[in-house]
Amino acid sequence: MQITRQADYALRAVLYLARNKDQRTATSLIAEEQSIPPSFLAKIISQLAVAGLLHTARGARGGVTLARQPDKISFLEVVEAIDGPIQLNECSEGLSSCAFDDSCPMRTVWCDAQGDLVKRLRNTTFEHMLPTKID
Repeated sequence: MQITRQADYALRAVLYLARNKDQRTATSLIAEEQSIPPSFLAKIISQLAVAGLLHTARGARGGVTLARQPDKISFLEVVEAIDGPIQLNECSEGLSSCAFDDSCPMRTVWCDAQGDLVKRLRNTTFEHMLPTKID
């Protein structure tokens, strides 16, 4: 299983904004600094804004900022805003989508692995990725 390139770019863009705190940042700068094709980033930014993760502003003083603090945005939210719900195997969605019944020995493994991944991504916020302050 591999997340899409689009979700990877989205994670990198949100991390870049988290590092810049509340500064409005031009998408062209994010694209350049993170090596993301600008037209691809525009689509990503739009999806993240629709999901309520980013604020966007047009014009000369426009740009992008986080809609919430970095500790309130999880990796899971970003990935699901781009790729939709995480699903490792169709049987982890429910028995109705599986050709086998509940006695399949692999279903438990897939469901447990998916649960572990979702939990890890839900519990990882962008605050975790920021350097810690030393006073």
